[in-house]
Amino acid sequence: MSLERRQSGSRIGEAGSLGDTFYPLFRRLFDEDGDFVANVETKLGESRMADNVEMFLSRALAVGTIAGTSLWLVGMLLGYLLVTTLFAGGAPSFLGLGLPESILPIVQALKLPFLVFVSGLVFGTIGFLVGFGSLVSIPYFRASAREREINVMLSDAVSFMYALSVGGLNQLDILESIADADDTYGEVAKEFQSIVLETEYFDTDYRTAIRNQAIRTPSDELSQFLTDMLSIVDSGGNMTDFLEDQKDKYMRTSKQEQQRMLETLELFGEMYMTLSLFPLLLIIILVVMSMMGNASTQLMYITVYGLIPLINVAFLVLVSTVTSDESSSGYLQPDDPEKEALIEGQTNLFDLGLIERYKGEYSVFDRINDREGTHQALEIMRSPHIFFRDNPLYVLALTVPATLTALVISVLMGWAPTSLEGMMSDPLQGTFFWLYVPAYINFIPLAIFHEWNVRHRKAIIGKLSENLRKLSSANETGMTLLESLKVVANTSSGRLADEFTIMNRKVQYGTSLKQALREFNNKYHVPRLARTVKLVSEAQEASNQIQDVLSTAAQASENQDDIDRDRKSRTRMQVVIVIMTFLTLLGVIAMLKVQFFETMAGLSQQASSADGGSSVQSIGSDMPGPDLLSMLFLHAVTLQAISSAIIAGYIRNVSLVAGLKYAVALLTVTLSVWIVVS
Repeated sequence: MSLERRQSGSRIGEAGSLGDTFYPLFRRLFDEDGDFVANVETKLGESRMADNVEMFLSRALAVGTIAGTSLWLVGMLLGYLLVTTLFAGGAPSFLGLGLPESILPIVQALKLPFLVFVSGLVFGTIGFLVGFGSLVSIPYFRASAREREINVMLSDAVSFMYALSVGGLNQLDILESIADADDTYGEVAKEFQSIVLETEYFDTDYRTAIRNQAIRTPSDELSQFLTDMLSIVDSGGNMTDFLEDQKDKYMRTSKQEQQRMLETLELFGEMYMTLSLFPLLLIIILVVMSMMGNASTQLMYITVYGLIPLINVAFLVLVSTVTSDESSSGYLQPDDPEKEALIEGQTNLFDLGLIERYKGEYSVFDRINDREGTHQALEIMRSPHIFFRDNPLYVLALTVPATLTALVISVLMGWAPTSLEGMMSDPLQGTFFWLYVPAYINFIPLAIFHEWNVRHRKAIIGKLSENLRKLSSANETGMTLLESLKVVANTSSGRLADEFTIMNRKVQYGTSLKQALREFNNKYHVPRLARTVKLVSEAQEASNQIQDVLSTAAQASENQDDIDRDRKSRTRMQVVIVIMTFLTLLGVIAMLKVQFFETMAGLSQQASSADGGSSVQSIGSDMPGPDLLSMLFLHAVTLQAISSAIIAGYIRNVSLVAGLKYAVALLTVTLSVWIVVS
């Protein structure tokens, strides 16, 4: 730990020395009261970066100067090599016009230094702009990301505040509760943490703190909410009625945002059809050009192995800018981590849990610690499928060694070629053992356990809205929340009813209801479930009669159900578009291989035989061989299959791993088609 602190301190010292060194340059270039400096300072605050704007811009100037100087030297060297190689000789000219003989020697002498200076200046300017701009853009990107997360979580956060207000909490308690809920509401909670900390440590009244935070927050929606709440506080209005109105407003807003996002995805789906077909058109053009005598084998390699992945990665990044994923992990933190048990399911494979805190105090704890690892290992060996269901990525610890073993066996047996010539001689067999076998070995188990994990965790929310309504009705009759859980468990079916029964038994054996709710949530760690459990567990501490809170939770859950149904329906069409686009590309390339290119190769051979060795070049004499084309076509459709599958999974579930099941299916289709056409 001390080493890490020394390293961190040294990095801070280096950054500070750079800022101090370039601070005079900052004073000379920028107006400290200007708009640019003010905008950067605002973004630093919105991104919650603890940097002084003067030192931050001074460090940016330092980085830009270092990058610019480096590229300036590189540019001068490249300019010198280029000029001496291509432009050193010949009579100088200006815009194609000849120069007078009297000034030719002068221009000839100055041409080399001038061109070298210009190339260095261009490269140096680009380097400075990239270095300076990349550092200055960091707070802008972070502020934008925080704004996006705040807008996503604001609807649920306002519902949480309304439920607490209905439960009887006053304004200050509501602010403190939402500030403490950063494990559930993320950046929204951090905004309210700033309000609470300002009132506690800077002796500021909470009205002024709310006003200041409305100015500092990166989200316009949260700023408007805080401003409206401040007017209610100042006027002495009814906070519960205000929060109810805001809750309904932001529920409608969240649906509208979802509609806009889905409409944007539909536009991206149309764009993807054009972008993914562009490499196919380029390959056809290059092959036709090679038939006419202009061989472009290098461009074919660049198109297949460079352009296809690049286009798909760029499109994936573009999609990620509009899709909204869950901003929390779904785990609820204990109120007192020092005294309560560790969060179930969030520990890593080598963490033995609570016993590690007491190891070394008494010998009995040491013996327990020694045997706990053996116990966990036996549990994993007894039910490995359950372990991999709960931790899908750990299956790679088995599949990656199996993949390496399969590749070694394939190479030793001669099935997997180790040279480019061997790959071109039989591209189907070579690609199968080098790419398809590793893909199947890794993708199939990981896809199975990932889908099992997702379905297992999300099955708990299938009847969440219905059971929350039942809990509200039971609580309204005068039952406590615990009694309501027992009644709903006895009158309902499904996994959620079973969990209600387990919670009831835990409380009977001495566990607090709040702890039982937390353990239930962390068992499944679904972010949507975490928000509901957080709301109910906080409200039940204030009163047993929380039917209004439960009704609010049910309404929020039903609103999320509507959003999820609409998203599944609309994204299903986008997935179909992506898959159909790939199948179209696969079909066209298969037809080209079978009908067009082999026919043209046959005509080329006939033409060459008919010429009888004449000096006239036949059509297609420079055309790449059919083995090379077959390899490039197979690799092109294989890379497109994997890329399309990952994009389809991300559009559908905002998860890269979710695309593995599509990858297995598309790779199988590709392999089957290529076996037929070969």
